[in-house]
Parts: sequence; C-alpha cells; structure tokens
Amino acid sequence: MSEQSTLWARSVAESELAGSLPRRWAHTQGVADRARLLESVLGQKAKLLACAALLHDVGYAPGLATTGFHPLDGARFLRDVHGVDDHLTRLVANHSFALLEAEERGLREVLEIEFPLLEDQGLVDALVWCDMTTTPDGRPTTAEERVAKILNRYGAESVVGRFIRRAELEIFAAVDRVEATLPSHPR
Repeated sequence: MSEQSTLWARSVAESELAGSLPRRWAHTQGVADRARLLESVLGQKAKLLACAALLHDVGYAPGLATTGFHPLDGARFLRDVHGVDDHLTRLVANHSFALLEAEERGLREVLEIEFPLLEDQGLVDALVWCDMTTTPDGRPTTAEERVAKILNRYGAESVVGRFIRRAELEIFAAVDRVEATLPSHPR
C-alpha cells in the first residue's frame, strides 16, 4: 500500500458517503484520524490500516447496500468494482468482529467463504481500536462509551444490539491490546 492508495481510498469513501451519509463520512474521517496515531506502531502495515479505516463503512452507501450488512456489501463493492486486493477486502469485511454480526444475520458462512479472517491479529485489533474509539460524529471516545451508545441507538434486542453484546468483551480486549502498544493512550 502506498500514499497513492490512501488518497484513492479517501476519494472512494468520500464519493460514496459524503453526500448521502454525511455523519457516516464524519465517522469515517475520525476513524482514519485514529489510524494515523498507529503509524509508528504498525510500520509498513500502516498504509493498509489507513485504507481500511477509510473504506470500512463504505458498504453503508445507499447504492451499495444489497444485503443490508455493510461489511459484506462494502467488501464486495471493493473487490468486484475496484479490484481491491485480498488483504484490504478481508479487513473491511471483517472489521470490528463483523463475523459475529454476520452470524446474527444468517450470513456467517457467506462471509467466511468470500472473505476469510486475516491471521494478522495486530492489524485486525488496530482497525477495531480505530472504529470502536470513534463516535458517529468522528470524535475520539472510549470503547465502553461507544458500545453503550450503539446499544442505546439500536436497542439491546435488535440484530446490532445482540451482536454488540456478544462482541463487547472481544472489542474491549482488542482495544486494550492496541493501547498497550502505545507510548501514551490517545483518547
């Protein structure tokens, strides 16, 4: 991944989200800002994280939402329309423990077959940290506050609510693992 890739990812995300979903675009920009804080920790993988941070929610775009499950819709769009490499599509498809939500939606097998989990736990954790410590408006927050707001917004018995309750301990553990690598804890 190069600086050019990051500029391309920003352009794609902005064109898909900024006009139709400005709050989602604000969140995306905040997630990308968080990714920049991990550059020194991730080294060569930092550009891949930056691209994933920019593209992780592209599947919410109205023209792309075919299954209603944004990680799958976004990864398919990136693969099928833009020919994006396997690592990036798999990271987008599986961001923030999406496999657990896919299970709630009856899409786990589809997600696992099309976009298997990456084995790079550090990179997966980094994207969880970026996403789950950013508010819908793009501001930094704690993972605990983010999970609580998601539960409040969607309701505990919704698909998203059931997923987030199942995933919260894993989210908190991923965030803790990333924060343990940081010289200071930017929040």
